[in-house]
Amino acid sequence: MADALPYLLGYRPEDSIVLVALHDRDGRGRFGGRARLGIPGNRDDWPSAAQQLTQGLVKGSERRGALPESMVLFLCQEPGEGESGRAVMERLRPLAQRIRTACGALDVPVIEALCISDGHFWSYCCPSEHCCPTDGTAMGLPGTSVLAAAATYAGLQVRGTLRELRARLAPWETGAAVEQESALDAMGMALIPRILDDGSRAGVAAQTLDLARQVMNRLADADPVARGSGPLPADLRDDELLRHDEAALLILGLQDRTTRDRAAEWMEGDEAGPALRLWRALARRCVGSYGEHAAAPLTLAGWVAWSCGDELEAREALAMALGADSAYLFARLLHQACNEGLDPESIRRCLRRARADDGTDRTEEDTAATATATTSATTSDADGPAGPAVPVKSPRPSARRRRRTRAAESAVDRPGSRSDGTGTTRRPRRSAGQPGTPKLGTSKGDT
Repeated sequence: MADALPYLLGYRPEDSIVLVALHDRDGRGRFGGRARLGIPGNRDDWPSAAQQLTQGLVKGSERRGALPESMVLFLCQEPGEGESGRAVMERLRPLAQRIRTACGALDVPVIEALCISDGHFWSYCCPSEHCCPTDGTAMGLPGTSVLAAAATYAGLQVRGTLRELRARLAPWETGAAVEQESALDAMGMALIPRILDDGSRAGVAAQTLDLARQVMNRLADADPVARGSGPLPADLRDDELLRHDEAALLILGLQDRTTRDRAAEWMEGDEAGPALRLWRALARRCVGSYGEHAAAPLTLAGWVAWSCGDELEAREALAMALGADSAYLFARLLHQACNEGLDPESIRRCLRRARADDGTDRTEEDTAATATATTSATTSDADGPAGPAVPVKSPRPSARRRRRTRAAESAVDRPGSRSDGTGTTRRPRRSAGQPGTPKLGTSKGDT
């Protein structure tokens, strides 16, 4: 089981609590849902973490109609300076016990709990030193076991660590970040007043989408990196193909939700790959005081990854989008739908219809008040009323789309902590260190 964990998740977890559901059908056991949570650094947070993880996995399994018979728990953490793997195991023992107790309270026992640290694993459940010695059992080199060979033959891949995956989407921390932030400040002075003006907003949207298409074509035509060189050289190549001023215009232009929804239509076929690379590159450019602006490109990256079948990157990108702006409705709904195992095809169909009807005057209501059935299956009575669907195009006639009804207003604004009014763009604010520079703001109701 210790060797199987990276193949169950698709990556090698670090500083993680992983809970895996087990099901017994016709005498044959199988793995079910998986839930991962970072190990809280503060011990006072361990009880709430245990409750959050266990209830989330059990209730999610119940909503899918298959309550787990049992669980397997993994605690993964490398030793700190001067610490041994065994010391890590002992330090985390109370956390393992809390999770086992929380699962038992839900009538789903933990039949095995493992600590993986420093190339060894320990069992918290087995008392026999014959099979589980006190110094731990050594694990082989990654990818060298029989299980690894079988998983590779079956097409299962392990994509490094979670930290490496997130690094592809995290903002720059190099000297170039200063230049990018200056470009964002300068572009904001020129662009934001036009976005906020009803007469010029459509022109900014067209300019943003046209530039995005140009950059996507540029990325598609770029020379490929050497096979097996990893994601870093590919990301560096993409960064070199995108100028600071272009990135600034795209980042700011995508803060308009209607423009963002138009960009979400590039989610399949030959467009998906270049679009995903562009959204990753833009997320890396949301540096300094523009960190919250990453919610838009991160959500688009998560959507395209999910549409292409990469649920791992989708979940992480959408989680990072919510980290940038916890009230970003598009990310919240996509994250819920992806975690609930829904088929993204229903959303793709709506976006295809929207693309075929691009000549109409679409408003925020077009994308935020439709396809309720997409997420209604994930919201049981225990979770309260079903929320609005993932933003897609409304089937209502365009003449009626321009009037925002009370029902549509409620559907859009209820999930957020406050309303953002009737506009479709973030409010301007002063940029840190730039007293006279307007910048797209932080209204928590923005979607």
